[in-house]
Amino acid sequence: MTPDILAALEQARREKRPVVLATSLPDGAQCLLPSPAASAELNAAAEQKLVHDDSGTVTLGSQNWFLHVYNPPLRIVIVGAVHIAQALVPFAAALGYGVTVVDPRRSFATDERFPNVTVSTDWPDEAMDALAPDARTAVVTLTHDPKLDDPALDRALKSQAFYIGALGSRKTHAARLVRLRALGHSDAALARIRGPVGLSIEAVTAPEIALSVLAEIVAVRHGSPLAQKLAA
Repeated sequence: MTPDILAALEQARREKRPVVLATSLPDGAQCLLPSPAASAELNAAAEQKLVHDDSGTVTLGSQNWFLHVYNPPLRIVIVGAVHIAQALVPFAAALGYGVTVVDPRRSFATDERFPNVTVSTDWPDEAMDALAPDARTAVVTLTHDPKLDDPALDRALKSQAFYIGALGSRKTHAARLVRLRALGHSDAALARIRGPVGLSIEAVTAPEIALSVLAEIVAVRHGSPLAQKLAA
């Protein structure tokens, strides 16, 4: 790896920007993708590898390439230190997601209830500004309180978060959309919110709801038709 490529890779990491290190086989020439200097086919192959977190060899024409994926870490921001959050955290951690629980209510957001988890007691808008959700971040609001959920959703809609979900009934969600629309969000933007949150699996208990939420996050991340088939 040349010093220039190493420096560019480190910069991408600092900026939390997904890149692919492409190595030509067998001569070892390298470049970072996506790049305007690379072919459309090579850039497209790199994009597919990024989507699926899948480093490996691809053959384009007569040329073999090894594509090494460097993705920012997966994250889930959970707004609301409630029972569903307590069930959701270990599920998410087991799948490799870094988890942050946001709740200014200090009686809820405690280390005892969320051991070994990053907990923010900032107000959700401030917490979201600090966390800066990117295309590898899922945001889930669970409080049922517009004072907490709405600011978080407002910030999430202005971000590149790949998943935005909000707990609540259809009636609650309809009222939520009215409020967010008043903040200037278009119908197209509001369609990003999964509400009611989670795949429709008749979940009742907190662990079941947490399972439905994480299953939907996984389905959306991988572009599975299941996310559309079973949503709501």
